Amino acid sequence: MLRVGLTGGIGAGKSAVSSRLAERGAVVIDSDVLAREVVARGTDGLAEVVAAFGPGVLTADGDLDRPALGKIVFGDETARRTLEAIIHPRVRARAAEIEHGSPADAIVVHDIPLLVETGQADRFDVVLVVDVPVELQVQRLTSHRGMSDTEANQRIASQASREDRLAVADVVVDNSGSLDDLDHRLDKVWEQLAGHGPDTKR
Repeated sequence: MLRVGLTGGIGAGKSAVSSRLAERGAVVIDSDVLAREVVARGTDGLAEVVAAFGPGVLTADGDLDRPALGKIVFGDETARRTLEAIIHPRVRARAAEIEHGSPADAIVVHDIPLLVETGQADRFDVVLVVDVPVELQVQRLTSHRGMSDTEANQRIASQASREDRLAVADVVVDNSGSLDDLDHRLDKVWEQLAGHGPDTKR
């Protein structure tokens, strides 16, 4: 089994890379999806969030009110760390379960937006970073997600820097071109990943 950590800044196109790796045969474990699952209605994760932040973070239906929670933790380092201490261990445990159930010869891709920020690079055999210039990140966020330049730059600044991500990368995927360009690059990356033995270490 080859364990790959996939990351990239907001607007870099990490989701496009993740889906294309899945098409090529990778087992993709999406930490964003798991982060929603572990605080779904009825979970102990949601109960702990409510205990920490109060019933105001619930909708009338008993689901997590993400905008309400976001207002509490945005800009509050202590609150953010409290939330992460609830969610991150559960996400990692669930990811480990999925990985354990994968074939022994699988290429398992852990899609983790905050891989660098949470210090997880050393957990993987290969770290794959999706990279674009900051100017292109801003352009994509303003044109595709309706953000202002200020909002886009704030979101980018809240993440690890481009330099910090590249510093931990074993494989860098340049996604500044077209989707056809990306497919060609990923064909080569997939060959590279498939050529590694199960004992590959960073």
